[in-house]
Amino acid sequence: MEYVDYLGNVTRFAVGLVNTPATVPGDQEMLTEHEVAAPDAAEVEPVLKLIREALGQIVDGVPVEAVDTLLRRYPPRMHLSDHDGADHPHIHFARNGDEPVRWIGQTVGAALAHVATGDPGLTLGRCAAEGCENFFVDQSKNRTRRFCSNTCASRTTVAAYRARNRV
Repeated sequence: MEYVDYLGNVTRFAVGLVNTPATVPGDQEMLTEHEVAAPDAAEVEPVLKLIREALGQIVDGVPVEAVDTLLRRYPPRMHLSDHDGADHPHIHFARNGDEPVRWIGQTVGAALAHVATGDPGLTLGRCAAEGCENFFVDQSKNRTRRFCSNTCASRTTVAAYRARNRV
């Protein structure tokens, strides 16, 4: 696995967590792969709020104070891991099996620090659909994604069509 892929996976994990808080943890596979138990919804809520704020600051291009807060509250414990059987190890920001809220804070905080500084070439966005506040990760070649899902894109297209055809 390329390091960019790992940062992209963690960033998508962060976006999934804040876009679907009712189904915390948004990506059980990521937690299972790293031997992390599912967090209690009430316990994870403060870190999710901070992650949402950090994503918003990155997207809005304002100072990323929430990323700094994540890094202070959940300092990463960097180490090399080859858990996925790749030819070479990659950097992890938290230990497998750590307490869930700490693992999420450490892993997401460190990945968002990379994203906030433009490394790697990940683009974060906020959905352009009216009434949707979801975030998305755009790793397409031309970085022109505007919606968090096909549902939001279709809803927007249909609304625009109906608006044009009103008598």
